Amino acid sequence: MSNKNLSKDELLSIYRSMVTIRQFEERLSAESKSGILPGPVHVYIGQEAVAVGICAQLTDDDWITSTHRGHGHFLAKGGTPAALMKEIYGRETGICGGKGGSMHVADFSRGIIGANGIVGGGIALATGAALAAQLDGKGRCAIAFFGDGAANQGVMCEAMNVAALWKLPLILVCENNGYSEFSKAADVTAGVLSDRAKAYGVPSEQVDGNDFMEVWRAAGRAVARARNGEGPTFLEARTYRLHGHVESEHTFLPKAYREESEVEAWRERDPIKAFAAMLSDGIASAQELEAIEQEIAALVEEAAAEAAADPWPDPEAAFKHMFA
Repeated sequence: MSNKNLSKDELLSIYRSMVTIRQFEERLSAESKSGILPGPVHVYIGQEAVAVGICAQLTDDDWITSTHRGHGHFLAKGGTPAALMKEIYGRETGICGGKGGSMHVADFSRGIIGANGIVGGGIALATGAALAAQLDGKGRCAIAFFGDGAANQGVMCEAMNVAALWKLPLILVCENNGYSEFSKAADVTAGVLSDRAKAYGVPSEQVDGNDFMEVWRAAGRAVARARNGEGPTFLEARTYRLHGHVESEHTFLPKAYREESEVEAWRERDPIKAFAAMLSDGIASAQELEAIEQEIAALVEEAAAEAAADPWPDPEAAFKHMFA
């Protein structure tokens, strides 16, 4: 694992981003299980290196689409914890006025077109954004994050086909965490996902999604291709969600669908611990990393306190932004 081309400040900023996602999601997990949060919550714990590795190669001018497990993408792309926390709490001060909730956050000022509760729903949106980016000629690119389950939706094939024909600056990022909700990917998905791109002549890579540097380098190659007008890329990041599909699943599932030994084996490959170990090898001290963790803990605590205190939307707001 090499840190070539990244300064110490950049590496610490990356660590800060991954820790922000982790601590933010841990707070949501606790508050979901306590009954404080409205609606279901799908946390990103264990997959942080993918979102941060991809988004570290992007600017606010690039577009991303996200999934029902989208908090990590939002934060990695520069969205603020406070704006996201307030949205998930359903408050009028949230980034979408409390209307989006956990699964539909967006921030166009940072290129976040939106998370999507529809499986694979963001793929076509990103393809349209890639076409727009190509037409405006400013070197922008569009990234669609989706899971292994969404890779089985027909829209992925349609997107790859048109993106390959038109050489769109589109990067398809499949976060293969091994499970489609409660079903093992091996039971519902045939073949190697990254191989599917070959049928369309689209370059593809399979990377270790828990290794930030590997994701970051692959993203760099894909972004360079997109910006140079060389067309789309398909990236399959093999990773794992350390929590369940949804935080409330223990209330309705009759039995566990994963062996605890499997979860623990992946916990040993925690992407944040691996990145911290790399930093500790002559780049940053334990005190520096601890200071970042404490800083983020205070930031998340402040975001949660503000969200709990902020007002609910006016009921009349339900009719705004719905009709033209």
